[in-house]
Amino acid sequence: MDKHQVAIVIPAFNEEDTIYNEVQSVKEDGVVIVVNDASVDDTEKKARKAGAIVINHKSNKGYDGALNSGFLKANELGCEIIITFDADGQHDSSMIKKFIILINSGYDVVIGIRGRFQRLSEHIFSWVSILKWGIRDPLCGMKAYSAKVYKELGHFSSYDSIGTELCIFSHNLGFKIIQIPVEVHDRSDDSRMGGRVSANIKILSALFNTRNIKKI
Repeated sequence: MDKHQVAIVIPAFNEEDTIYNEVQSVKEDGVVIVVNDASVDDTEKKARKAGAIVINHKSNKGYDGALNSGFLKANELGCEIIITFDADGQHDSSMIKKFIILINSGYDVVIGIRGRFQRLSEHIFSWVSILKWGIRDPLCGMKAYSAKVYKELGHFSSYDSIGTELCIFSHNLGFKIIQIPVEVHDRSDDSRMGGRVSANIKILSALFNTRNIKKI
């Protein structure tokens, strides 16, 4: 597949220390779209230097808002596969090729499964998700979607889902999903969900709000 048919969407907020290397590591696999979510450091400059298309938010819209901007741009470019990838160095870029192969083989959604969770709230979300949708790790930031899944929904998130809405929506509509293990590296600073208390609140709120997931 032509790499211009693949979009790699990377939401980024103050990731100047890692964004250059992350873009460099994935740019041979697709068009890299970095959504700079009102960073106050050199995230934008370093992402552009690495070869990414950069979308700038004037104000911070959060992880879901950044994903939505990236998906809109990928749709505008006519990309057939959209992969979400974190900016902080946690994901193994060598897995992207496998994600692309799986979408090309007929799957609509590929969801990464991390080997361990850092927070109790992630365990709770995972447990509920397995029981309700059969999805083991909806909070994993590395996923791949056929463009038709996003087009069916028409937006990425109608609430603060921490990137989980589209994969759960895909299950509800019967799209073909596969889940595969992915290696995740530790990061030294706070995650995209903030500090421990803040992250737990966000995760449990997202879980509570999953009842809002519906076809729109």
